[in-house]
Amino acid sequence: MVMAEGAAVMRRNRPGTKEKYIQQNIRTDCSNMDKILEPPEGQDEGVWKYEHLRQFCLELNGLAVKLQGECHPDTCTQMTATEQWIFLCAAHKTPKECPAIDYTRHTLDGAACLLNSNKYFPSRVSIKESSVGKLGSVCRRIYRIFSHAYFHHRQIFDKYENETFLCHRFTRFVMKYNLMSKDNLIVPIMEDETNPNEAEGESDA
Repeated sequence: MVMAEGAAVMRRNRPGTKEKYIQQNIRTDCSNMDKILEPPEGQDEGVWKYEHLRQFCLELNGLAVKLQGECHPDTCTQMTATEQWIFLCAAHKTPKECPAIDYTRHTLDGAACLLNSNKYFPSRVSIKESSVGKLGSVCRRIYRIFSHAYFHHRQIFDKYENETFLCHRFTRFVMKYNLMSKDNLIVPIMEDETNPNEAEGESDA
């Protein structure tokens, strides 16, 4: 569309613009979490949280690929974090135990299906509050990938974290928007801000 010279041109941001903005900030300095997590002026909070969660899932796929070389079904037979936590996989008709690497794949696949669902997220310009409410459950499930990697594959976790600051950023994100309970943030990565819970438990939440 051609406008008269000097006329203001207004257009809706193309789908994915916020995600590109987030990715640009990550590429500029992945350790600057305040900058990465700070929304642009006037940004819809639900869309902002949604776009960040899409980005976290993309980056977690990178960690999952690295885990495949060491996290085998015959050695990591359950999705665990410390000796107290065993997580049930919600990808099945009835939640059940899965080898850790299968749990990781199922969880990331499930998160991708939800976040790309036209039923819950038909628009990336505005998001219904009921759909925004589903993001906390996704956060709790994908966080378990961090916790398993930290407690059982520490060398892989540390190398990836040093390159991406991904768990630091995710922890800051879920705390900023109250998407997870501090008791569930069991990776002692920001000990001054989190409260690791040592209670025993098994969960499918």
